[in-house]
Amino acid sequence: MKSNLLLPALLLAVVLTVPVLVRADQQPEMIAEKMAVKFTRGLANTATCIVELPKQSMLTVRDMGGAGYLVGPAKGVIMTLYRGIIGMTEALFFLVPQPGYYDPMIEPSYVWEGWEPKRDMSAISSQNSTASSQQEAH
Repeated sequence: MKSNLLLPALLLAVVLTVPVLVRADQQPEMIAEKMAVKFTRGLANTATCIVELPKQSMLTVRDMGGAGYLVGPAKGVIMTLYRGIIGMTEALFFLVPQPGYYDPMIEPSYVWEGWEPKRDMSAISSQNSTASSQQEAH
Protein backbone atom coordinates (compact mmCIF):
# COMPACT_ATOMS: atom_id res chain seq x y z
CA MET A 1 0.00 0.00 0.00
CA LYS A 2 2.85 2.38 0.80
CA SER A 3 4.41 1.78 -2.61
CA ASN A 4 1.13 2.81 -4.27
CA LEU A 5 1.26 6.19 -2.48
CA LEU A 6 4.99 6.66 -2.99
CA LEU A 7 4.82 6.85 -6.79
CA PRO A 8 2.18 9.65 -6.96
CA ALA A 9 3.99 11.59 -4.21
CA LEU A 10 7.30 11.29 -6.08
CA LEU A 11 5.63 12.33 -9.33
CA LEU A 12 4.05 15.36 -7.63
CA ALA A 13 7.41 16.37 -6.17
CA VAL A 14 9.07 16.19 -9.60
CA VAL A 15 6.28 18.18 -11.26
CA LEU A 16 6.48 20.91 -8.62
CA THR A 17 10.29 21.25 -8.66
CA VAL A 18 10.93 21.22 -12.43
CA PRO A 19 9.59 24.78 -13.04
CA VAL A 20 11.83 26.10 -10.27
CA LEU A 21 14.89 24.49 -11.83
CA VAL A 22 14.02 25.62 -15.36
CA ARG A 23 13.31 29.26 -14.47
CA ALA A 24 16.25 31.50 -15.36
CA ASP A 25 16.80 34.13 -12.71
CA GLN A 26 17.80 37.65 -13.70
CA GLN A 27 21.37 38.65 -13.04
CA PRO A 28 21.66 41.14 -10.15
CA GLU A 29 23.42 43.59 -12.49
CA MET A 30 20.45 43.54 -14.88
CA ILE A 31 18.01 44.19 -12.05
CA ALA A 32 20.11 47.07 -10.73
CA GLU A 33 20.32 48.55 -14.22
CA LYS A 34 16.55 48.39 -14.68
CA MET A 35 16.05 50.02 -11.27
CA ALA A 36 18.45 52.81 -12.22
CA VAL A 37 16.65 53.38 -15.53
CA LYS A 38 13.29 53.53 -13.75
CA PHE A 39 14.68 56.00 -11.19
CA THR A 40 16.25 58.32 -13.78
CA ARG A 41 13.13 58.11 -15.97
CA GLY A 42 11.07 59.16 -12.95
CA LEU A 43 13.36 62.08 -12.18
CA ALA A 44 13.40 63.17 -15.83
CA ASN A 45 9.61 63.03 -16.10
CA THR A 46 9.18 64.95 -12.85
CA ALA A 47 11.61 67.66 -13.96
CA THR A 48 10.30 67.99 -17.53
CA CYS A 49 6.58 67.50 -16.99
CA ILE A 50 5.92 71.21 -17.68
CA VAL A 51 6.92 70.63 -21.32
CA GLU A 52 3.65 68.73 -21.74
CA LEU A 53 1.78 72.06 -21.79
CA PRO A 54 3.28 73.39 -25.04
CA LYS A 55 3.61 69.88 -26.48
CA GLN A 56 -0.07 69.01 -26.07
CA SER A 57 -1.10 72.47 -27.25
CA MET A 58 0.95 72.16 -30.43
CA LEU A 59 -0.07 68.56 -31.15
CA THR A 60 -3.75 69.25 -30.57
CA VAL A 61 -3.75 72.33 -32.83
CA ARG A 62 -1.96 70.32 -35.51
CA ASP A 63 -4.43 67.43 -35.27
CA MET A 64 -7.70 69.31 -34.62
CA GLY A 65 -7.17 72.68 -36.24
CA GLY A 66 -8.81 75.74 -34.67
CA ALA A 67 -10.55 73.78 -31.89
CA GLY A 68 -7.11 72.76 -30.68
CA TYR A 69 -6.49 76.27 -29.37
CA LEU A 70 -9.08 75.60 -26.67
CA VAL A 71 -8.61 71.89 -26.13
CA GLY A 72 -4.79 71.84 -26.32
CA PRO A 73 -3.97 73.93 -23.23
CA ALA A 74 -6.51 72.01 -21.12
CA LYS A 75 -5.04 68.74 -22.33
CA GLY A 76 -1.57 70.13 -21.62
CA VAL A 77 -2.40 70.99 -18.02
CA ILE A 78 -3.84 67.52 -17.43
CA MET A 79 -0.87 65.78 -19.05
CA THR A 80 1.57 67.99 -17.09
CA LEU A 81 0.00 66.86 -13.83
CA TYR A 82 -0.21 63.25 -15.00
CA ARG A 83 3.44 63.06 -16.16
CA GLY A 84 4.60 64.77 -12.96
CA ILE A 85 2.70 62.33 -10.73
CA ILE A 86 3.89 59.34 -12.74
CA GLY A 87 7.47 60.65 -12.61
CA MET A 88 7.35 61.06 -8.84
CA THR A 89 5.83 57.61 -8.45
CA GLU A 90 8.55 56.00 -10.55
CA ALA A 91 11.29 57.87 -8.70
CA LEU A 92 9.93 56.96 -5.26
CA PHE A 93 9.13 53.33 -6.04
CA PHE A 94 12.03 52.51 -8.35
CA LEU A 95 12.84 49.41 -6.27
CA VAL A 96 9.44 47.86 -7.04
CA PRO A 97 9.41 45.87 -10.32
CA GLN A 98 5.94 47.09 -11.30
CA PRO A 99 4.36 47.59 -13.84
CA GLY A 100 5.65 44.74 -15.91
CA TYR A 101 9.29 44.37 -15.06
CA TYR A 102 10.39 47.98 -14.45
CA ASP A 103 8.51 49.02 -17.61
CA PRO A 104 7.49 52.67 -18.08
CA MET A 105 4.18 53.67 -16.53
CA ILE A 106 3.40 56.17 -19.30
CA GLU A 107 3.76 56.19 -23.08
CA PRO A 108 5.78 57.77 -24.50
CA SER A 109 8.38 57.21 -21.80
CA TYR A 110 9.72 60.77 -21.95
CA VAL A 111 8.14 64.09 -22.88
CA TRP A 112 10.59 64.65 -25.72
CA GLU A 113 9.27 61.54 -27.51
CA GLY A 114 6.10 61.52 -29.59
CA TRP A 115 6.32 64.90 -31.33
CA GLU A 116 6.27 63.48 -34.84
CA PRO A 117 3.04 63.76 -36.81
CA LYS A 118 0.75 60.79 -37.12
CA ARG A 119 1.12 58.91 -40.36
CA ASP A 120 -1.89 59.12 -42.62
CA MET A 121 -2.14 55.66 -44.11
CA SER A 122 -5.34 56.43 -46.07
CA ALA A 123 -3.45 58.49 -48.67
CA ILE A 124 -0.91 55.71 -49.15
CA SER A 125 -3.57 53.02 -49.49
CA SER A 126 -5.57 55.11 -51.99
CA GLN A 127 -2.41 55.66 -54.08
CA ASN A 128 -1.70 51.92 -54.04
CA SER A 129 -5.25 51.03 -55.07
CA THR A 130 -5.16 53.62 -57.88
CA ALA A 131 -1.84 52.29 -59.13
CA SER A 132 -3.04 48.68 -59.05
CA SER A 133 -6.25 49.56 -60.92
CA GLN A 134 -4.21 51.39 -63.57
CA GLN A 135 -1.97 48.36 -63.99
CA GLU A 136 -4.99 46.09 -64.43
CA ALA A 137 -6.38 48.39 -67.13
CA HIS A 138 -3.19 48.06 -69.19
